[in-house]
Amino acid sequence: MTAEPTPKKTRPRGRPRLDIDPDAVADAVAELFAEGGLEAVSILDTAEKLSVSRATLYRTVPTKEHLIGILFERSTGELTRNARATVKEIDDPAEQLLNLVRLQVDAAIRMRRYMPVFFGGGDLPPDVFERWHKWSREYEKIWVSVVKDNMEKGALADADPVITARLLLGSCIWVSRWYRPKDKYSPEEITEVALNLVRALQSPAKPTAEKPAKRAGVRAPRK
Repeated sequence: MTAEPTPKKTRPRGRPRLDIDPDAVADAVAELFAEGGLEAVSILDTAEKLSVSRATLYRTVPTKEHLIGILFERSTGELTRNARATVKEIDDPAEQLLNLVRLQVDAAIRMRRYMPVFFGGGDLPPDVFERWHKWSREYEKIWVSVVKDNMEKGALADADPVITARLLLGSCIWVSRWYRPKDKYSPEEITEVALNLVRALQSPAKPTAEKPAKRAGVRAPRK
């Protein structure tokens, strides 16, 4: 009796599935933001940036909201990791605050094309907005905690730590609005000015002692 030949395995029809790197997607979305803002982000244009078919991208990222979410997760994740590492690795609250400012100014410059969208929140798709709302509260808590420690150590004047943290953080974020690579101000110069402003807040000038009033001199008799 002759054994029947083993049937050969056939490859499934259709194109092979490609694994798409989330970081590559985030980079592509960031480029689209740079070229035309939120409206420029689409599945088709992202696929072109990645040199893959739209159908291939759809398998991993089905909607525009998912595209924005990938960039959001990477950007906010980086900010959170760096901020927490600063608090963990540095003991001095004054230095913690300086490093938070340094990190935020650097991020504002690097992420300037889309940071205002993320921190503004209002233009984000509903799903991403909900994640942003939760993340922004947690991220702000890191700043508030460090500011509060600075006040307790006497490094900052006593005030409401939430208001103070928001003012400092907001000033750093605003760099993303006005920084332009072609301007005469370098990232290093901007960072150093920001740090010096915070250092000045951390070293409030002592009130100058009032000079003693001059005694009225005795006028010489007129001749």
